[in-house]
Amino acid sequence: MSTAEIVADAPAVMSPKEIIARRVAQEVEPDSLVNLGIGLPSLVANYLPEEVNVFFQAENGVIGLGARPPEGMEDVNLTDAGGGFVTAVPGAASIDSAMSFGLIRGGHLDMTVLGGLQVDERGYLANWMVPGKMVPGMGGAMDLVSGAKRVVVAMVHTAKGNHKIVPECTLPLTAARRVSLIVTEMAVIEPTEDGLVLRERGPGVSVEDIVAATGATLIVEGDIPEMRLA
Repeated sequence: MSTAEIVADAPAVMSPKEIIARRVAQEVEPDSLVNLGIGLPSLVANYLPEEVNVFFQAENGVIGLGARPPEGMEDVNLTDAGGGFVTAVPGAASIDSAMSFGLIRGGHLDMTVLGGLQVDERGYLANWMVPGKMVPGMGGAMDLVSGAKRVVVAMVHTAKGNHKIVPECTLPLTAARRVSLIVTEMAVIEPTEDGLVLRERGPGVSVEDIVAATGATLIVEGDIPEMRLA
């Protein structure tokens, strides 16, 4: 069964990206400093409870990012690191790139949420380059994986029928550090010293579905609960 078919059968009508963003939002602690990567990770800000006070940081020099503005309210001078339009929460600040990367490299970020091309059984992430394809550059990914206290990977489980969770990354690694958590529309997986541990199932997804869609070996112990996305 494909990922699209599994998600289509889920009881809640959500896209894979919404499932992932909603689940990752539950990992964000109140009063923390969190970096959201470009693309899918940037959606996490849309699903935080109003009472959770968080400052989101972007490498281009903004602390206090809010959700994407309503259509017609975009400000060309207020974007995330990928150039996407954002809002600013009360107390937000703009800083230069040197201070921004000082925060990242100095270990001051509580968490970063990054997209992924591959994650392997060691928990190593590849997310910045596909050989032979033109890319704008690594950006802050290497620094974020090395410097943030927690690294959460938010990505779809498979791509065009290919595994993204693999025995060993075949794409260039972002950093030689194990990530903290992998969240896909099918599963929540925790990389550990012993391997990849399956912690939660996606909506309407069985353990068998997850194992079949995963290229790497998963450690499955006991009853695996379904994600709570409310």
